[in-house]
Amino acid sequence: MATNLDVLLGRIADRTAKVVVVGQGYVGLPVAMRAVSVGFPVVGFEASPERVKSLAAGESYVGDISDVELAAALSAGYLPTGDAADLAGFDVAVISVPTPLAEGMPDLSYIEAAGRTLAEHLSPGACVVLESTTYPGTTSELLVPILEHRSGLSIGEFFCGYSPERIDPGNATHGLQNTPKVVSGVDEPSLAAVDAFFSTIVDQTVPVGSAAEAELVKLLENTFRHVNIALVNELAMFARDLGVDVWRAIDAASTKPFGYMRFTPGPGVGGHCLPIDPSYLAWRVKQHLGHTFRFVELANDVNEHMPDYVRQRVAALLNGQRKSVNGSRILLLGLAYKRGTSDWRESPSVQVAEQLAASGGEIVFCDPYIADVNTHHLRFPLVPFSTDELAAADVVVVLVDHPEFDPATIARHGRLVFDTKNHLRGQQFVGEVL
Repeated sequence: MATNLDVLLGRIADRTAKVVVVGQGYVGLPVAMRAVSVGFPVVGFEASPERVKSLAAGESYVGDISDVELAAALSAGYLPTGDAADLAGFDVAVISVPTPLAEGMPDLSYIEAAGRTLAEHLSPGACVVLESTTYPGTTSELLVPILEHRSGLSIGEFFCGYSPERIDPGNATHGLQNTPKVVSGVDEPSLAAVDAFFSTIVDQTVPVGSAAEAELVKLLENTFRHVNIALVNELAMFARDLGVDVWRAIDAASTKPFGYMRFTPGPGVGGHCLPIDPSYLAWRVKQHLGHTFRFVELANDVNEHMPDYVRQRVAALLNGQRKSVNGSRILLLGLAYKRGTSDWRESPSVQVAEQLAASGGEIVFCDPYIADVNTHHLRFPLVPFSTDELAAADVVVVLVDHPEFDPATIARHGRLVFDTKNHLRGQQFVGEVL
């Protein structure tokens, strides 16, 4: 007699399993598109009516997903919806919802809401996978009890696991399919179910021993980056005071073929991961072990103060020209948190803008990846990248090294430039580099 697991594995193998992806943002939408492309019937559940409307119209708001790809998915049966009734009868559900910080503490309300919604439609033999970044223990201690309580089922009757997202917006080399996917389950049958599903949409899975291990993997990856970025950020400040070119030092160190990994300074850290994920780990350590995660606290302190350091440097540059921030037109190049992407969640560029505006600066942004429709709650105007805008600014601040920001044009037409990314290397210009 076939078990629930056998039935689910069969449906996954023949692509008849109904897949639900909860959250159609920078993580969830690529998962949904990939699942459609390999043959699954997919429902993209999204709480935002505006996003559902956009997806249904074939208009993608995620930079890594083109309108053409979205149109093909819609033709293949992809259903974007905000109606929970469309989740009925799902076989595999992937939760890809935000996990922000609220007053320095993890906010798991979106996971909780997703769990409650899915539980109403959870049937024996179905599998729920959490992808959202969180602290070790969340899947077993929070999600599973919600699913059990509201569905009346127990683990063993359904399956559950965790698989950390590794989406890197704007990365043309490593995408969802060719990036190894860590998978886990709260028990062995759950691991088998989670592994079977993701094996159909990625080239390689990496099974680990427990959901908590998989949850720690994501936090380890981003804490590693967070700490090393803080290291070079602090080093950049000290190197300047010591009269040393930190960028040349980094270039030289990068020639070492072993024992070194290149990280570069900048105006701070952004995106949904680095400003948030390490704090999840620090919070968990503090709450359960009573210890302070000193590396995370130090990295937070350095990276969170970088926007203010940029403000100070811009003010000093203007003072050298017998000008003040107050009344100066300041053109900020780059609103996104990283090169080549439209993602501006937690972007340090916003903090730089707010601090300069608080000092009386007239702030305008330029970012070719971001349209006005995506910045309705940004209080600073967006302008095109043009020689007129460069020349009109009292100071141009390079915050993101988008390829569209031609270094020679900036150097030629910017009256005064502060380059936080060393984007203008090799150019002669009036100004300074971070």
